[in-house]
Amino acid sequence: MEYDQLGLENAAIGPYVVAMKKYLTILAMVTVLCGIAVAAQAKPASPKSLLRNPGIWGAFSLKEGKGLACYMAGQPDHSAPAGVKRGPIWVLITHRPYKKIKGEVGIYVGYPFKPGSTASIDVDGKKFKLYTVDDTAWMENPKSEAKLVRAMRAGKKMVIRGVSKRGTKTTDRYSLKGFTRAHKAINRACKVK
Repeated sequence: MEYDQLGLENAAIGPYVVAMKKYLTILAMVTVLCGIAVAAQAKPASPKSLLRNPGIWGAFSLKEGKGLACYMAGQPDHSAPAGVKRGPIWVLITHRPYKKIKGEVGIYVGYPFKPGSTASIDVDGKKFKLYTVDDTAWMENPKSEAKLVRAMRAGKKMVIRGVSKRGTKTTDRYSLKGFTRAHKAINRACKVK
């Protein structure tokens, strides 16, 4: 895949950026799904839930190597088409202040995207486009991520659309009830404004 398709301006750093984003959010997803993150030659660390009765959107913190990571995760309340075999479906928002990462948005759709395709997010009529890598979708830059997160905090419903490698068009619908509460919790825990 060419790096221009990924929306990256500098092809020399493109592979590094894609690899790092993928690695970091896969680590966060494993933490959410399994309840632990395993660091090389280290004891498994359990994430700390930041909310009582988290509801649709959970918020967590976890010590990682040299710092603290804070993330929130939510799953769709409806996915279409029905009966399509997919892996876990998640939206993650992650802060890693020790790595200067703030509000990174990662979308996991549970299937490999069609190469070169984009995914879309609609939050109460506000539309955003994401580039895709394997089974994940990303915003192009931190300003776009911040704009999306603001829309999610103010919104009620979110719809994510994508196309699989096999050509299947999918739609995942999320309630944004509790999103702001979870976002405030990760902001407090990681001291992010």
